[in-house]
Amino acid sequence: MNQRQLFHAIEQIASKDYRTDEELLNSVVQEIAASDQIRIRGGRIWKLIPRKNAYILMKQIGKVKSVAENYTIKVTDYPDFVRIGNEKTLLSHERNADLRKEGIEKYSATGVGAKIKEKGVPLYQYILAFNTEKDDQELFDTLNVIGSAVTAVLRGRHALARTKQLEQDMDQAREIQRSILPDHEQKYGAFQMFGVSLPERVVGGDFFDYIPAGEEGERLGVAIGDAASKGLSAAVEALYVSGALKMGVELQTNMASLVKKVNNLVNWTFSDSRFVTLFYGEFTDGKSGLFLYVNAGHNLPIFYKKSSGEASQLPTTGPALGIAPNARYHIGNINFEKDDILLLYTDGVSEASDSNFSLYGEERLKSKLVELAPFEPKKICYEMIESVQRFSASSAYADDKTIVVIKRIA
Repeated sequence: MNQRQLFHAIEQIASKDYRTDEELLNSVVQEIAASDQIRIRGGRIWKLIPRKNAYILMKQIGKVKSVAENYTIKVTDYPDFVRIGNEKTLLSHERNADLRKEGIEKYSATGVGAKIKEKGVPLYQYILAFNTEKDDQELFDTLNVIGSAVTAVLRGRHALARTKQLEQDMDQAREIQRSILPDHEQKYGAFQMFGVSLPERVVGGDFFDYIPAGEEGERLGVAIGDAASKGLSAAVEALYVSGALKMGVELQTNMASLVKKVNNLVNWTFSDSRFVTLFYGEFTDGKSGLFLYVNAGHNLPIFYKKSSGEASQLPTTGPALGIAPNARYHIGNINFEKDDILLLYTDGVSEASDSNFSLYGEERLKSKLVELAPFEPKKICYEMIESVQRFSASSAYADDKTIVVIKRIA
């Protein structure tokens, strides 16, 4: 299960109608412990009691060593609580003597909910601690996504409780978002490009862009991104990342370093519940077929080779933006020959569902691209969007949809 699928899965579990936050957290941990795709067997829910400067054990779920009900640990006695407040997610060895007596040796936890400053120290409202067999980078990334998804839902619940969604500035917001999207069509040497973005609400979190690079614009960058939320907040994130990317391209030539800096900006600027997936690639010139790219947790682009008549997917080269600071990225590359096509898309396309909850899916996208390969990018793009819209017309759920098609024509 990739990062975005995991985020959506947790988001769906947590978005049901719960009476309290604690009831929501119970359900989430139960579903995680029962999942065959996540290597977590059980967990505990800790709640911060600010007046005591301590965490109390609220619930134990799944295959975990039982600890006394309402067991309480003072923050001053447990430095890992402070580390989680600063780092969000922590994989460590258990230091509490009482918990070690219960056979708990490893400590895998992520903070969720609001951050509360207690005596100048940032502490999460809740901590989800999990029982796992391994403590590796995959588990660390999984816990980060779980924490982000749960925090997003908790904050959404609280926002809805305070006020109804405000729509009075939506027209202005829509115009601002339109201003960051380029013209649909772009030509660059031997290449033609065409892009379309359809927000599910008045504004959305999808964006794409064509960015001249180099002092004389001798290179061309192509970007597509998706903020992991909806509406105005997602549009703000999209605007922020688009602007940071444009500024960075002017100053930075190494794409991996550029994306790392944008990741840190997103992580420092937005809350823990926010992240953005991004695919950014560059043509080295208008004649060469060399295309360098960084894929920061975005949907896997589909590359069609005319010579073989087959379509394959390009891998990710790093995590989504904002998940964690100082993430590492590396550069991938492909080589375009005449009539080769690269299809970029957001998850609103591949995860569009019909009334039976079947997904449009990457395999259907591949087949459709092979079918449309003889045509120009504009026709491919519109035919793709129409196919997805027809497929999902009877579904109650919809997401922002963006497609960019790049084809070498000479």
